[in-house]
Amino acid sequence: MTWAVMCECSGAVRDALLARGVDAVSIDLKPTRKPGPHIQGNALDYIGKRWAGVIAHPVCKRLTNAGAKHLYIGGRKENGIDVGMWLAMEDGARFFNAFKFANAPKIAIENPIPHCHARALIGDLRPFVQPWWFGDRAFKATGFWLKGLQPLRPTNKLTPPAPGTAEHREWSFIHRMPPGPDREERRSNTFPGVAAAIADQWALGDDLVSMMEAAE
Repeated sequence: MTWAVMCECSGAVRDALLARGVDAVSIDLKPTRKPGPHIQGNALDYIGKRWAGVIAHPVCKRLTNAGAKHLYIGGRKENGIDVGMWLAMEDGARFFNAFKFANAPKIAIENPIPHCHARALIGDLRPFVQPWWFGDRAFKATGFWLKGLQPLRPTNKLTPPAPGTAEHREWSFIHRMPPGPDREERRSNTFPGVAAAIADQWALGDDLVSMMEAAE
Protein backbone atom coordinates (compact mmCIF):
# COMPACT_ATOMS: atom_id res chain seq x y z
CA MET A 1 0.00 0.00 0.00
CA THR A 2 0.95 3.62 -0.45
CA TRP A 3 1.96 6.21 2.13
CA ALA A 4 0.46 9.67 1.61
CA VAL A 5 2.47 12.75 2.55
CA MET A 6 -0.20 15.42 2.70
CA CYS A 7 0.33 19.18 2.46
CA GLU A 8 3.85 18.68 1.14
CA CYS A 9 5.19 20.25 -2.05
CA SER A 10 8.90 19.99 -1.17
CA GLY A 11 8.99 16.22 -1.69
CA ALA A 12 11.26 15.82 1.36
CA VAL A 13 9.36 13.10 3.24
CA ARG A 14 7.96 11.53 0.07
CA ASP A 15 11.45 11.14 -1.39
CA ALA A 16 12.85 9.74 1.87
CA LEU A 17 10.16 7.05 1.74
CA LEU A 18 10.76 6.32 -1.95
CA ALA A 19 14.51 6.06 -1.37
CA ARG A 20 13.83 3.17 0.99
CA GLY A 21 11.55 1.33 -1.41
CA VAL A 22 8.34 2.49 0.25
CA ASP A 23 5.55 3.44 -2.14
CA ALA A 24 4.63 7.06 -1.45
CA VAL A 25 2.89 10.07 -2.97
CA SER A 26 2.79 13.71 -1.91
CA ILE A 27 -0.43 15.75 -2.06
CA ASP A 28 -0.63 19.53 -2.01
CA LEU A 29 -2.47 22.46 -3.56
CA LYS A 30 0.86 23.47 -5.10
CA PRO A 31 2.81 21.47 -7.68
CA THR A 32 5.75 19.44 -6.38
CA ARG A 33 9.09 21.26 -6.38
CA LYS A 34 10.91 17.99 -7.10
CA PRO A 35 9.94 15.41 -9.75
CA GLY A 36 8.13 12.47 -8.23
CA PRO A 37 4.69 10.99 -7.48
CA HIS A 38 2.47 13.94 -6.63
CA ILE A 39 -1.21 14.83 -6.60
CA GLN A 40 -1.96 18.52 -6.96
CA GLY A 41 -5.20 19.15 -5.12
CA ASN A 42 -6.88 19.52 -1.74
CA ALA A 43 -5.46 16.88 0.63
CA LEU A 44 -8.82 16.60 2.40
CA ASP A 45 -10.29 15.17 -0.79
CA TYR A 46 -8.03 12.14 -0.33
CA ILE A 47 -8.23 11.34 3.39
CA GLY A 48 -11.00 8.78 2.74
CA LYS A 49 -8.80 6.72 0.42
CA ARG A 50 -7.15 3.74 2.09
CA TRP A 51 -3.47 4.43 2.82
CA ALA A 52 -0.70 2.45 4.50
CA GLY A 53 0.06 5.59 6.49
CA VAL A 54 -0.48 9.34 6.40
CA ILE A 55 2.07 12.03 7.24
CA ALA A 56 0.32 15.42 7.25
CA HIS A 57 1.84 18.91 7.41
CA PRO A 58 -1.20 21.20 7.75
CA VAL A 59 -0.70 24.96 7.66
CA CYS A 60 0.31 26.21 11.12
CA LYS A 61 0.15 29.97 10.52
CA ARG A 62 -2.69 30.66 12.99
CA LEU A 63 -1.91 27.81 15.39
CA THR A 64 1.75 28.32 16.21
CA ASN A 65 2.81 29.91 19.47
CA ALA A 66 4.95 32.40 17.54
CA GLY A 67 1.83 33.92 15.96
CA ALA A 68 -0.39 34.04 19.04
CA LYS A 69 -0.18 37.83 19.34
CA HIS A 70 -1.92 38.22 15.98
CA LEU A 71 -5.13 36.89 17.53
CA TYR A 72 -5.52 40.30 19.15
CA ILE A 73 -6.13 43.70 17.59
CA GLY A 74 -2.83 45.38 16.88
CA GLY A 75 -1.02 42.38 18.33
CA ARG A 76 -1.87 43.44 21.90
CA LYS A 77 -4.09 41.40 24.19
CA GLU A 78 -5.47 44.46 25.96
CA ASN A 79 -6.97 45.63 22.64
CA GLY A 80 -9.30 42.63 22.52
CA ILE A 81 -9.74 39.75 20.11
CA ASP A 82 -9.30 40.21 16.38
CA VAL A 83 -12.41 38.34 15.22
CA GLY A 84 -11.10 37.65 11.72
CA MET A 85 -7.84 36.18 13.04
CA TRP A 86 -9.69 34.14 15.66
CA LEU A 87 -11.96 32.63 12.99
CA ALA A 88 -8.89 31.88 10.87
CA MET A 89 -7.35 30.09 13.86
CA GLU A 90 -10.49 27.97 14.29
CA ASP A 91 -10.46 27.14 10.57
CA GLY A 92 -6.83 26.07 10.90
CA ALA A 93 -7.70 23.84 13.84
CA ARG A 94 -10.54 22.19 11.89
CA PHE A 95 -8.18 21.56 9.00
CA PHE A 96 -5.61 20.02 11.37
CA ASN A 97 -8.19 17.83 13.10
CA ALA A 98 -9.58 16.50 9.81
CA PHE A 99 -6.39 14.50 9.27
CA LYS A 100 -7.00 12.59 12.49
CA PHE A 101 -9.76 10.74 10.62
CA ALA A 102 -7.69 9.75 7.59
CA ASN A 103 -8.28 6.18 6.43
CA ALA A 104 -4.95 4.77 7.60
CA PRO A 105 -3.72 2.68 10.55
CA LYS A 106 -0.75 5.02 11.05
CA ILE A 107 -1.12 8.81 11.15
CA ALA A 108 1.29 11.60 12.05
CA ILE A 109 0.22 15.26 11.96
CA GLU A 110 3.10 17.72 12.23
CA ASN A 111 3.08 21.28 13.55
CA PRO A 112 5.33 23.65 15.54
CA ILE A 113 4.61 24.48 19.19
CA PRO A 114 0.93 25.57 19.32
CA HIS A 115 -0.37 28.37 21.50
CA CYS A 116 -2.79 27.60 24.34
CA HIS A 117 -5.91 28.43 22.30
CA ALA A 118 -4.81 26.04 19.55
CA ARG A 119 -3.98 23.29 22.06
CA ALA A 120 -7.54 23.50 23.36
CA LEU A 121 -8.76 22.70 19.83
CA ILE A 122 -6.18 20.25 18.44
CA GLY A 123 -4.68 18.73 21.58
CA ASP A 124 -1.06 18.64 22.66
CA LEU A 125 1.72 17.63 20.30
CA ARG A 126 4.28 16.15 22.62
CA PRO A 127 7.00 15.13 22.54
CA PHE A 128 8.70 17.71 20.32
CA VAL A 129 11.81 16.98 18.29
CA GLN A 130 14.59 19.21 16.97
CA PRO A 131 16.48 18.87 13.64
CA TRP A 132 19.78 18.67 15.53
CA TRP A 133 18.57 15.40 17.08
CA PHE A 134 18.88 13.92 13.59
CA GLY A 135 22.14 15.46 12.38
CA ASP A 136 20.82 18.75 10.93
CA ARG A 137 22.40 21.94 12.28
CA ALA A 138 19.23 23.88 12.98
CA PHE A 139 16.68 24.82 15.62
CA LYS A 140 13.02 24.14 14.84
CA ALA A 141 10.84 22.57 17.52
CA THR A 142 8.38 20.23 15.82
CA GLY A 143 5.61 18.21 17.40
CA PHE A 144 3.41 15.39 16.12
CA TRP A 145 -0.08 14.13 16.84
CA LEU A 146 0.29 10.37 16.47
CA LYS A 147 -1.95 7.38 15.85
CA GLY A 148 -0.46 3.89 15.65
CA LEU A 149 3.09 5.29 15.82
CA GLN A 150 5.73 5.80 18.48
CA PRO A 151 7.53 9.14 18.95
CA LEU A 152 10.61 9.58 16.79
CA ARG A 153 13.87 8.62 18.47
CA PRO A 154 17.02 10.69 17.93
CA THR A 155 19.41 9.17 15.40
CA ASN A 156 22.40 11.55 15.35
CA LYS A 157 22.16 13.98 18.24
CA LEU A 158 24.47 16.95 17.85
CA THR A 159 25.62 19.34 20.55
CA PRO A 160 23.93 22.70 20.00
CA PRO A 161 26.15 25.80 20.11
CA ALA A 162 26.01 28.21 23.02
CA PRO A 163 23.50 31.09 22.83
CA GLY A 164 24.98 34.35 21.65
CA THR A 165 27.61 32.75 19.44
CA ALA A 166 27.84 33.14 15.67
CA GLU A 167 27.21 29.41 15.27
CA HIS A 168 24.05 29.65 17.36
CA ARG A 169 22.80 32.41 15.07
CA GLU A 170 23.54 30.20 12.06
CA TRP A 171 21.55 27.34 13.59
CA SER A 172 18.68 29.81 14.16
CA PHE A 173 18.29 30.65 10.48
CA ILE A 174 14.66 29.44 10.44
CA HIS A 175 13.65 32.03 13.04
CA ARG A 176 15.91 34.71 11.55
CA MET A 177 14.70 34.28 7.98
CA PRO A 178 13.83 37.67 6.43
CA PRO A 179 10.38 38.37 4.95
CA GLY A 180 9.83 37.22 1.40
CA PRO A 181 7.26 35.60 -0.91
CA ASP A 182 8.50 32.07 -0.16
CA ARG A 183 9.37 32.55 3.52
CA GLU A 184 6.46 30.50 4.88
CA GLU A 185 7.17 27.65 2.47
CA ARG A 186 10.89 27.59 3.22
CA ARG A 187 10.28 27.66 6.98
CA SER A 188 7.91 24.68 6.70
CA ASN A 189 10.31 22.35 4.86
CA THR A 190 11.14 19.07 6.61
CA PHE A 191 14.84 18.65 7.35
CA PRO A 192 16.60 15.65 5.73
CA GLY A 193 17.45 13.95 9.02
CA VAL A 194 13.87 14.18 10.27
CA ALA A 195 12.54 12.90 6.94
CA ALA A 196 14.94 9.95 7.09
CA ALA A 197 13.85 9.12 10.66
CA ILE A 198 10.19 9.25 9.61
CA ALA A 199 10.86 6.79 6.79
CA ASP A 200 13.03 4.46 8.85
CA GLN A 201 11.09 4.40 12.10
CA TRP A 202 7.52 4.81 10.91
CA ALA A 203 7.35 3.27 7.45
CA LEU A 204 10.04 0.60 7.48
CA GLY A 205 9.95 -0.28 11.16
CA ASP A 206 12.78 -1.25 13.46
CA ASP A 207 13.12 -4.89 12.31
CA LEU A 208 13.65 -4.05 8.66
CA VAL A 209 16.03 -1.23 9.50
CA SER A 210 18.12 -3.62 11.62
CA MET A 211 18.23 -6.10 8.73
CA MET A 212 19.38 -3.39 6.33
CA GLU A 213 22.11 -2.18 8.69
CA ALA A 214 23.35 -5.74 9.27
CA ALA A 215 23.63 -6.28 5.52
CA GLU A 216 25.84 -3.20 4.98
